Amino acid sequence: MKNDLTEALRLYTPYNEQEANDQAVMLQLLLTQPDLFERKNQTAHFSASSWLLNKSHDKALMVYHNLYRSWSWTGGHADGDRDLLAVALREAKEETGLAELRPLSEEIFSLEILPVNGHEKKGVYVPSHLHLNITYLVEADEKDTLCSKPDENSGVQWFALEDAENASSEPWMTQRIYRKLNEKIRRRR
Repeated sequence: MKNDLTEALRLYTPYNEQEANDQAVMLQLLLTQPDLFERKNQTAHFSASSWLLNKSHDKALMVYHNLYRSWSWTGGHADGDRDLLAVALREAKEETGLAELRPLSEEIFSLEILPVNGHEKKGVYVPSHLHLNITYLVEADEKDTLCSKPDENSGVQWFALEDAENASSEPWMTQRIYRKLNEKIRRRR
């Protein structure tokens, strides 16, 4: 069941109206659209992110994303991998340099459909599309060495949870995503 995303999405209890709507859309797309785990689906495809916390759960690790020119969570494309927790962990390691990460659960922590504007990547135009994003809650040691991934980000930094919300220069991400993630963490305490 770990790798059965359809079942995991069906069992997931949405946190708010945004998640309920996005859950319904993701389930519908899984039933009707091909190649949702590959970038060749230029309309929508799955991605996975980590809301990466320190051991005391009062800080989040963010990267300065070169494309968006903003502090953001870690994450990336499924690229054929249907185990989205593995995708989230792989991307977090690649983007932060951390070797040791611990998922706080194998369950979905959050879900969201993220609009991606058309842009150039490695000299090739990528059309506007949607990321069907699954977020996992992950923990790391704040004392471990960090390093950026220069082709994607130019900084890696721990932020107090409230500061993490405000570090992003993307209002929609701040208001709809990072604030929601932090609210969910506070409710867990």
